[in-house]
Amino acid sequence: MCRPFYPSLTIMTALKEANQVGYLQPTTLVSYDADLEHVFDCRDHTAGRTQGMDAAALADPTLRYQMKSAGETRKQTFGRRLAADGYCGLIVKSYAPAATADDLNLVLWNWSNGQSPDPYRRRTQTVAIADGGHHLSRQGVPIPSTNPAGGDCLEA
Repeated sequence: MCRPFYPSLTIMTALKEANQVGYLQPTTLVSYDADLEHVFDCRDHTAGRTQGMDAAALADPTLRYQMKSAGETRKQTFGRRLAADGYCGLIVKSYAPAATADDLNLVLWNWSNGQSPDPYRRRTQTVAIADGGHHLSRQGVPIPSTNPAGGDCLEA
């Protein structure tokens, strides 16, 4: 599985995620355009239980202990199972301090910049920086031509 990409679905959620130390840190926000299908929705608790995951396990703060003892967290195992079932990612509640039920993140493990076909799906799952007015490029900010985590991530 590829290195996941974790964008937030709203600006406020992104700020909560980026500033978990308790006070506002210098933060740069970037917007992405995404064209995705087959995204698992963790808000659907019945579907989550069908896949062996529940809200308590998603909120489990013992990730470091799980990594040390088992080499992989229960959440990582869940993600691998979803990827094997053809999901390109999932929507999950934010567990950042002060997050509410409306604060959501997208976790992607299979996507492209749209320039190379995805042989595992009928169409490509794409994510690209949104700069329709070319504001970033006019200021000399380099715009990656591939996905946000560095290169296409197309694995079965």
